[in-house]
Amino acid sequence: MNKKIYITGISLAMLSLASCSDFLDREPIDFGSEVAFYVSETDLQMATNEFYDNILPKNETWVGGIYDEDNTSDNQIGTAPDNLFYEGEKRTVEQSESEWNFDNLRGINYFINRVNFQLNGGGGITGSEEYINHYLGEGYFFRAWEHFRLLRNFGDVPILTTMQSDDQAELSEATRRQPRNEVARFIIRDLEIADSLMLADPPQDGRLCKDAAMMLMARVALYEGTWERYHAGTAFVPGNSKWVGHAMYPDFSFKAGSAEDEVNYFLDVAIKASEAVVQSRPELSDEYLPLFVNDRTAFTADNGEVILARFYLSGVLYHSVGQYLARTGAGTGLTRSLVNSFLMTSGLPIYADPNYGGDVQMKAEMRDRDKRLAVKVTGSYVAGEADPITGVVFENDTILLSHITQSGNERSTTGYEMKKWMSEDPEQQVSGQGTTANPIFRSAEAMLTYLEAYYERYGNLGGNCDAYWRKLRRRAGVDDDYNKTIAQTDLSKENDLAVYSKGVQVDKTLYNIRRERRCEFYAEGMRLDDLKRWRSLDNMRNYWVEGINLWTEMYKLWEEEDENLEEGVTVSSRGLSEYLRPLQITSTLVTYSTGYNFPKPHYLEPIPIAEFQLATENGQSTLYQNPGWPTNTDGIADYSYDCD
Repeated sequence: MNKKIYITGISLAMLSLASCSDFLDREPIDFGSEVAFYVSETDLQMATNEFYDNILPKNETWVGGIYDEDNTSDNQIGTAPDNLFYEGEKRTVEQSESEWNFDNLRGINYFINRVNFQLNGGGGITGSEEYINHYLGEGYFFRAWEHFRLLRNFGDVPILTTMQSDDQAELSEATRRQPRNEVARFIIRDLEIADSLMLADPPQDGRLCKDAAMMLMARVALYEGTWERYHAGTAFVPGNSKWVGHAMYPDFSFKAGSAEDEVNYFLDVAIKASEAVVQSRPELSDEYLPLFVNDRTAFTADNGEVILARFYLSGVLYHSVGQYLARTGAGTGLTRSLVNSFLMTSGLPIYADPNYGGDVQMKAEMRDRDKRLAVKVTGSYVAGEADPITGVVFENDTILLSHITQSGNERSTTGYEMKKWMSEDPEQQVSGQGTTANPIFRSAEAMLTYLEAYYERYGNLGGNCDAYWRKLRRRAGVDDDYNKTIAQTDLSKENDLAVYSKGVQVDKTLYNIRRERRCEFYAEGMRLDDLKRWRSLDNMRNYWVEGINLWTEMYKLWEEEDENLEEGVTVSSRGLSEYLRPLQITSTLVTYSTGYNFPKPHYLEPIPIAEFQLATENGQSTLYQNPGWPTNTDGIADYSYDCD
């Protein structure tokens, strides 16, 4: 008799990974009197602890975390359609529900200004000068991080460096949005200061270091440079009459002299900063997947790939990633588009390699693929047969099923269940007991940032592009001859939004750089930002998110073992497509007839309406709304607005 198993997981070896960081044991801060506080090195350490807690990304105590942030992208999908990708439901919101939030910045600015006051005539600060400088540098880093969060969501945003009084005129002026390129330049300046102040090796494991400042600088510069390149001449970028800030800044000019020179400035910064990180950390970890299932004890401080990670401690700070990913579908699923982006080990796309097994059976689909593609493989196995990804041999006849008929947070939305972030340790698969770390910065990002920025800047793969690209491919178990991949790429066969920018196909080399980035960083919350900055969402028209090939053969496994497989109720009907379609599970879904159609006003978030009242002085507002969005409460965007 077959043994039926809903896929949980099969052992992966855990390898040590190194980091400049390992910090958890923190005390809550009580500022008390500002005269009594900020007088010692320890005071500064305690104050910045709060920034780590409140700002850095983390996996949640119960449901969700970094692993499902890509649900809002073409890499993954959650249990319901995302209103970012269709018209009519995304609305202006109250400030409390918006990313238009400055609470962290207020605390950071207070910290920076108070420490600088103490150091410059305010009585001084006792302790090690290098540690005092380091903690001050952390403040500048977090101020940059928060401004980047605002930039990514809103474009033009205020630049805040001081605590504001209650004076209406001062508040109104402080909320004035600054052109996005100048915000990005400010962020880079703050990170230059952070780099000059912080230590190469942090004062405690788990804290920031110089490489973290440079990595964030490279990320910001690449983001802004490519955003300005692909959105040039639109309402989303300064320097033209369509820009929503044009009326407020009629005499605006780019600091670099022209729009293209401004783009090149940011690309140059990205190249230089990412190169600095790779020079400091030239080697990648030997294996990819163990990077995401290590706990605190596996990290060392030998300048390895992981620059910064958030760590957890049983009974103090913990998550449930292992429980949801190992025992359920976790309310997410990798998309067919993502899975098809991964190369064969030959270095060829799936359509160019005669050894590709097709997708009728997932066991065949996953053979000889890029090692970063880690999914739980649905299928019927006979005793002695091996899992095509893990290589583990089944002792008995076994049927593995993904959780496509489950509901809520236990549902597998596409049938491609993720193994990245999933620990095989049974103790990590208990709700609220997870302590595996989540990397925040890796030197692999520096390599890919350098690769993309260099090609965008110079149109060739000079400099260190060749060395970095080959390292990434070798770690993935893929033939490192990227030229072979480029030559065999047929853009018309690539089911990837990143094939396009501004509605036009990019060249095959640039596309394959984007492919590499997609495969390296899936399920790390980067994909939406990439699609936005590349202006690839213009091509999300009548777009169907798809999962496994259910209706050619694999459905028979569920019909034999799972009575809950029901067309139009738990899964999409076979008459719609042989592939599982999460946007068409039931006919009541808003996406059932047309799929996703990205509205261009959704490239940026709307400013909360109450902010316009706060920013008004003598009947004149210092704020302007983002393209297409109204200034009334609970309003939808004007989808006829000419964003281009």
